Amino acid sequence: MTQQDRFDASGYTYAHEHLHIDLSSFKNNLDCRLDQYELICDEMKTLVSLGVRNIVEMTNRYMGRNPQFMLDLMRDSGINVIASTGYYQFAFFPQHVAHTTARQLADEMIAEIEQGIDATTLKAGVIGEIGSSKGVITPDEEKIFHAAAIAHLETGRPISTHTSLGTMGLEQLTLLKKQGVDAERVVIGHCDLRDNLDNILRMIEQGAYIQFDTIGKNDYYPDEKRIAMLQTLAQRGLLNRVMLSMDITRRSHLKANGGNGFEYLISTFVPMLSHAGLTQIEIDLMLRDNPAVFFK
Repeated sequence: MTQQDRFDASGYTYAHEHLHIDLSSFKNNLDCRLDQYELICDEMKTLVSLGVRNIVEMTNRYMGRNPQFMLDLMRDSGINVIASTGYYQFAFFPQHVAHTTARQLADEMIAEIEQGIDATTLKAGVIGEIGSSKGVITPDEEKIFHAAAIAHLETGRPISTHTSLGTMGLEQLTLLKKQGVDAERVVIGHCDLRDNLDNILRMIEQGAYIQFDTIGKNDYYPDEKRIAMLQTLAQRGLLNRVMLSMDITRRSHLKANGGNGFEYLISTFVPMLSHAGLTQIEIDLMLRDNPAVFFK
């Protein structure tokens, strides 16, 4: 049985997270190196106790991914990790992307899905986080989306995207559909970073999933506004296309370091949703049922 077959549909899923990521050199900030094993393992144990079964880990190549770290976390905490393959966004691309074909890039992704990541037993279960820049999709980013489409069509693994500050989601979906990807196999990330309801409705109308996956990052966009958009989607019966997560990427996000910690979504945000009138069925839909369908 391969790792991507081990999705546990019995509990909740965080649809877009990072357990080991290192963007510290790019951002010139040690806080952007998330690698404190004991602290993260303790938080995963807490999540398991709260009914979370799966973490979709969106750190791909050249972002500081560490497959052995993830394997150890699964062993020591009981959490299930769905690993990813792909390339992030233009500012983080290695030089070779510019002169590598979409077919070659796709073959790299397919190898990590079918054979394993960095000679470990961990196989990628999702293609992501495939990203675009703020307000634009660069030619190299477009090539990565083409490669992701090829890898998806040949392996069946779903595609999860990164939108910079919630921009270009519709354009990402258009690109992938042009390459033959069914919108139902795409989730557009970071849709909760701006007043984005009109675009969200258009993406859902086309069949795509969307993520409210920066929950707790109130400096970017307040949770109260996230909840207001979710209330509107609930009223329209569209929560069957929504997944939730926190996109934790920094040491300072961990609870022991003074941050919200991974449990904030369950312990704080879910009660806020209940208080705002969302039912337990609707909450379970976003955290359990939709991920079980999408990441199967």
